[in-house]
Amino acid sequence: MTSAAASEHYRQLCELKRESATLGAVGSLLSWDQETYMPNAASDNRAEQSAVLAGLVHERETSKRVGDLLAACEADKSLQADARLAANIREMRRDYDLATKLPPELVKELAEVGSKSQHVWKDARAKSDFSIFKPWLEKMVALTRRKAECYGAPKGGELYDALLNEYEPDARAGEIEKVFGPLRGRLSGLIGDLAKGKGPSEAPLGVKVEADRQHRLGLRVIKALGFDFDAGRLDVTTHPFCSGFGPGDTRLTTRYREERWTDALFGTMHECGHGLYEQGLPKSTLFGQPLARDAGLGIHESQSRMWENFVGRSRAFWEWALPVVNEEFGGALAKFSVDDVYRSVNTAKPSLIRVEADEATYNLHVMLRFGIERAMFNGQLKVSDVPGEWNAGFKDYLGIDVPSDAKGCLQDVHWSFGLFGYFATYALGNLYAAQLWEKINHDIPALQEQIRRGQFGELLAWLRKNIHSAGRQFKAADLCQRVTGRPLGADPLLRHLEGKLRPIYGV
Repeated sequence: MTSAAASEHYRQLCELKRESATLGAVGSLLSWDQETYMPNAASDNRAEQSAVLAGLVHERETSKRVGDLLAACEADKSLQADARLAANIREMRRDYDLATKLPPELVKELAEVGSKSQHVWKDARAKSDFSIFKPWLEKMVALTRRKAECYGAPKGGELYDALLNEYEPDARAGEIEKVFGPLRGRLSGLIGDLAKGKGPSEAPLGVKVEADRQHRLGLRVIKALGFDFDAGRLDVTTHPFCSGFGPGDTRLTTRYREERWTDALFGTMHECGHGLYEQGLPKSTLFGQPLARDAGLGIHESQSRMWENFVGRSRAFWEWALPVVNEEFGGALAKFSVDDVYRSVNTAKPSLIRVEADEATYNLHVMLRFGIERAMFNGQLKVSDVPGEWNAGFKDYLGIDVPSDAKGCLQDVHWSFGLFGYFATYALGNLYAAQLWEKINHDIPALQEQIRRGQFGELLAWLRKNIHSAGRQFKAADLCQRVTGRPLGADPLLRHLEGKLRPIYGV
């Protein structure tokens, strides 16, 4: 980056971005602590801490100095001639323009109310009582609506698009709906066909295993996948997540229950996929800059779903993993064959909890949430009507009744701290993962044999080279086109699901 070295305004801008990102990482660390080890009595003070830090970060991100340096970089022809530097500056401008549209007091209030709301959500979920959470969700919707209004609806779009843009740049609800509608129909048809077949035995999933054994298994598996424990860790929380704070610090969380031990395993592999992406981004030298950040949450989710499903639910994986499982579980699955376990982990039937849903039904969970969020921000749905709308939609989409709020509209943490517009990226991630997977198998013909031997290095190296190292140089759709040679489509995902599930079910 010779041109960058010669540009003092670029150097100063990157220095300021690193300082802001460092402060932001402290705020994220506070949020991680709140989800893991913070005592309940600290919740009010934590909310105050979060608000102060959010205010400091926003003040730095929106300073006149940042704006002046950005303008100087945009006018510097030597910088603009370098594709990576030009992309870095372009994305810095995007971030700056968004941040300067938000009043400082709104940023602080969102952080403070979000922290308190998250604490209340935990209590409401534990008691399975939406009424406890309702006033706080109303506050978060109102505050997030104000944020969306500050951003403004894009030309020809809707207010909700302003929120989608935070997580999947330039995404439009109307365009997403055009993908989701037909996809829902094709998935429903596949699920209906599978219901006519003979489903696999779920006996391997019913083996009860204590949490500490599950934890040891998870550690062993994700270490084999390539997660660097010198630069990360795995902890336990209510709702699994991954936080990439900065260089050398990526943290995963998971949760355990004695029954259905695979829920924790796949959840851990899922978060590991996020963690591998975070560890693969060029943070050591570019921390704080867009080039050291993800290309959007759709691509981020593609990484987690790829490791969880395309690797973890493959037969090749279980040829390696079943002996490992038996070592860690004291032979608890010794009576089951590789095929027994492979078939059982690919059971496809409607279930209540999104993070535990199978590949075929998962996107229906996402579509339900997307529709509810969009209706709330378009003024078509009141917060008080969310449980009823959720339960009716769940019956329509997945054909089962919701027995409680905890297993219904309170199951996800996202709304408690204002992540509206986030859920759609989960389904986009599945689509990206499937399309990337076809390209990976083309580029690595021996991949399945490598997985059978528990060798994941070449797969991770491919992802590092083609996805992780790019950071935010390209928009998600452009990155997909660039890597796979095709625009994003639903066919690869349907080929993957049908090619695996129809033989298992005999349909």
